Amino acid sequence: MTVDRKQVGPNRYRESFGRYLEDFKAGDVYEHRPGRTISEADNTWFTLLTMNKHPLHFDAAYCARTEFERPLVNSCLTLAIVAGMSVSDVSQKAIANLGWDKVRLTAPVFAGDTIYAESEVLEVRESKSRPTQGVVTVRTTGKKADGTVFMTYERSVLIPKRGHAADDLADY
Repeated sequence: MTVDRKQVGPNRYRESFGRYLEDFKAGDVYEHRPGRTISEADNTWFTLLTMNKHPLHFDAAYCARTEFERPLVNSCLTLAIVAGMSVSDVSQKAIANLGWDKVRLTAPVFAGDTIYAESEVLEVRESKSRPTQGVVTVRTTGKKADGTVFMTYERSVLIPKRGHAADDLADY
């Protein structure tokens, strides 16, 4: 991850995180850290906040009668956490998310599981219509601490070239 410092006054600096378009290279893999151990409260709160009423996420008696035998972590929560883990490496300087594709949920996640993520850069290209920006496409993989892959997806992000990020252009 690139961390820059910008002098904003005498003896005063502001850190700037993230990558510019020029920092991405197809084939590079970023291991996102730290990991995150998901709690039962995380799962219950997220499930209720999003109005998901499926008992598979919060009714232990119901879940005891399923093949999983216990509540599953809401897959939208795991997607949100994995995406959040990738921000500092992939989209900290992004102008916009352009699309999500090929989301695959390949294994269950349970309260108490610790998850990690990594992203492989699939493609980097300059924008045809925006000369100071480009598009980066990554494949992100969510893994449990034991190495089990539970999720993959592809995401395309509009990224500025060096000198053209919001934090380059103005003081805030």
